[in-house]
Amino acid sequence: MSDKQPVYIMPENVSRTVGRDAQRNNILAARVVSEIVKTTLGPKGMDKMLVDSTGDIIITNDGVTILNEMEIDHPAAKIIAEIAKTQENEVGDGTTTVAMLAGKFLENAEKLLDKRIHPTVIARGYALAAEKSKEILKEISIPLEDKSILKQIAMTAMTGKGAEGNRSKFADLIVAAADRVSVGNEINIDDIKIEKIKGEDAEKSELVEGVVLNKEVTHDEMPKKIHDAKIVLFDLPLELRSPEREAKVSISTPQQLQEFITSEEVALKGIADKVIASGANVVFCQKGIDDVAQYYLARAGIMAFRRVSKSDMSRLARATSGKIISNINELSMESFGKAKLVEEVKRGDEAITYIRGCENPKSVTILVYGSTSHVIDEMERAIKDGLGDVISAVKSGRVVAGGGAVEIELAKRLREYSKTLGGREQLAVEEFALALESIPETLAENAGLDPINVLTELKQRHASGASKDGLNLFNDKIEDCIVAGIIEPLKVKMQAVSSATEVAIMILRIDDILISSGNKRSGAGMNSNPYAGME
Repeated sequence: MSDKQPVYIMPENVSRTVGRDAQRNNILAARVVSEIVKTTLGPKGMDKMLVDSTGDIIITNDGVTILNEMEIDHPAAKIIAEIAKTQENEVGDGTTTVAMLAGKFLENAEKLLDKRIHPTVIARGYALAAEKSKEILKEISIPLEDKSILKQIAMTAMTGKGAEGNRSKFADLIVAAADRVSVGNEINIDDIKIEKIKGEDAEKSELVEGVVLNKEVTHDEMPKKIHDAKIVLFDLPLELRSPEREAKVSISTPQQLQEFITSEEVALKGIADKVIASGANVVFCQKGIDDVAQYYLARAGIMAFRRVSKSDMSRLARATSGKIISNINELSMESFGKAKLVEEVKRGDEAITYIRGCENPKSVTILVYGSTSHVIDEMERAIKDGLGDVISAVKSGRVVAGGGAVEIELAKRLREYSKTLGGREQLAVEEFALALESIPETLAENAGLDPINVLTELKQRHASGASKDGLNLFNDKIEDCIVAGIIEPLKVKMQAVSSATEVAIMILRIDDILISSGNKRSGAGMNSNPYAGME
């Protein structure tokens, strides 16, 4: 009888998956995420309806929105969702592409794992392919010389989204907004506000050279429209400050009560009088405005708005060239912002305030109209994608052909590059190239075309030197995508390839997974079925 006793180094609520099982489980989870977003790619991509536990509905084909709203449970799948967020934050578009590529890189790596090629070798091959891809992308990109290309970039980004029917109109708004707030090649997306209004036709959407607030004046007697506005921006309350420590006021007679109330009114009138004496006729306050102060401001014909968000206060300052004041004694004409018109407009039950005609606005607003909240939300996501692409193109100053053209050219050149490599890394580079071809293949598939015929013709054209030929899904033909106006920023493609490769390598190198669970659902996050929690 053996005297050996089992040794436990982990508690019972920790599940462990090791070796090939861990790799296969992670790869399968990444593939599932890739398959989920795959059908949304391109102008003919389908939408997803996401309904949360409270019954709220989101209808979208935006990759990052889908992955954010899904209740993903698997740790490897969560990592794929994270790179989509990074792509969105860095370049504003290409979220579906990056999730698809990561899944495809891992799927193709599994073929090599089955041939007993070590994960480290595959990772090294993928890293070489990614570096070479960046070189090739820079080489095949073209400079952004004509600003009219920006409109085509914005239209390409919005194609297939909820703004499809008005993409030309929205593209004009996006380019005009970016041009208005640009400082050289730098554009801060926070300087472009998107304000949504339900009920009107999308064709009425407009660019306001200033700020639009979902606010109404604080007092009914205040004017609803002021020309040649002299604007004061306060981040202090126009009300009596509450004592920081608990205070008690002892009042024993009605006269004392009246004196106390009167002293408060006098103090508030003093605050209002300082604003009135300054010559300002519009007040935006980040904090509250007391009813008494409102009354005196209204009597003096001053518009006032309270509880304006900090971000909107910053936009107002940049748009009107005003200064945000923290001490009422510092109020002077030099701190005023200026606008040709401040106007409150009623739309149904809601009030919208326009600050228009700012002299040199460094913050603008795209006003988006739509029939329902779901439609407007998807339009907003489309406009954000368009903005992201335009900003990325302006920053990098270079663009590439869309429609799968750049992926086919990359794959062709990577195969040529793989022949210069010795060892098994060559096989990894070839699988990397094959994964890139999944983008044009999916574009064709989602449009109802034969993906094999499309890929064959694309490869034949690129082999003969037509490096900018891609799939134009508006006429279902293969043609020069630069001429057809299907253009994407270089930065979006560079970021997608780089992020997807890094994540694929990270997941490939995992061979041991330990998951701790404090309850009976031990190991739930690594359910052998990666579809769990994704249905």
